[in-house]
Amino acid sequence: MNYKFDFVTRKKLFFSISIAIISLGILSLFLFGLNLGTDFRSGSRLDIDLGTQFKQEDIMKILETTQQTAKSEGISVDLTPSVIRSAGNDNEIAVLNFDKTIDADILPILKAEFAKVYGEKVGVQENTVDPTRSKELAIKAIYAVLWASLGIVIYVTLRFEFRFAIAAIIALLHDAFFVVGAFSLLRLEVDLTFIAAVLTIVGYSINDTIVLFDRIRENLKNTKVKKAEDLENLVNLSLNQTLTRSINTVLTVVFAAVALFIFAGEGVHNFSLALILGLISGTYSSIFIASQIWLLWKERDLKRKKLQPQTEA
Repeated sequence: MNYKFDFVTRKKLFFSISIAIISLGILSLFLFGLNLGTDFRSGSRLDIDLGTQFKQEDIMKILETTQQTAKSEGISVDLTPSVIRSAGNDNEIAVLNFDKTIDADILPILKAEFAKVYGEKVGVQENTVDPTRSKELAIKAIYAVLWASLGIVIYVTLRFEFRFAIAAIIALLHDAFFVVGAFSLLRLEVDLTFIAAVLTIVGYSINDTIVLFDRIRENLKNTKVKKAEDLENLVNLSLNQTLTRSINTVLTVVFAAVALFIFAGEGVHNFSLALILGLISGTYSSIFIASQIWLLWKERDLKRKKLQPQTEA
C-alpha cells in the first residue's frame, strides 16, 4: 500500500487516550461543575471603565463606601462581588460579577464613588440576568447543540450512510466533552461566547470528518473488501491521503485563533481558547476516533456476514 502511517493498529491506544481525557473532564464536572457566567445564572455584571489599571483591594474599598452611602440614602444593597477581574487592552476595565441582581438605583451612586477616585470619565455598564432569563438561555443553548447534532445525523446519513453519521456524532461528543472538561478543570467562565465557540467547533469538526469519510467512500468503490485487513488498508490509505489537508487546515485556523487570543480584548479570550482546544480535538477525533469507530463497525458487519449460513439457490 502507499500509506506512510499505520493508524489502524494503534486505535486501542487512541481510544485509551480519549477515554482517559474525557473521564478526567467528567470527574472535574462532577467535583467542581462549571464556572457559569452571568448569562446562565441569575445575577448582575458591572463593567467599570476606569481608564487605568487598578488593584482589587481599591475596588473593594470603593464598593464598601458605595454600600455605606446607599444605606444612608435608604437603599439596602449587598455589593460583595463573587469575581473581580480586569479586561480591556490595558486592563483598565474592572469586571465585577454578583451572584444577586443589583438594583439600577445604585448605579449613579456607584459611578459617583468611582469618579471620586478615578475621575469623571469613569463609565459603568450593567448587565443583569434574572433566574427565569438565565434558565431560558441555558435551555436554548442545549437545544442549539442538539438541533445541530440532529441536522448532522440527517445530512451524513443521506450523504453517506447511518454508520458514518453515528461515528461523526461520537466524534463531536468527544470534542464537546473535551472543551467542556478543560473549562471545568481550568475554572474558566462559561457564557454565551463559549456556546458560540462550541457550535463553531461542531461545524469545523464535521467538515473535516466529512472530507475523510468522502475519501473512504471513494476508495471503497474501487476496493474489493473480502476480509478485515482490506478494510484496515482502505482506512489507512484514506487517512494518509487526507492527512496533509487536515493538518494544513487546522494549523491555518489555529494560528488565527491564537492571534485572536493574544491580541484581542479579554472579552474574547475564552472564546478563542475554546476554539483552539476544539480545533485540535476536532482534527484528532476525525483521524483517530470517527474513522476507527466506522472501521470497527464495518469489520463487525463483515464478520457477521461470513458467519451467516449460505442458502442454496
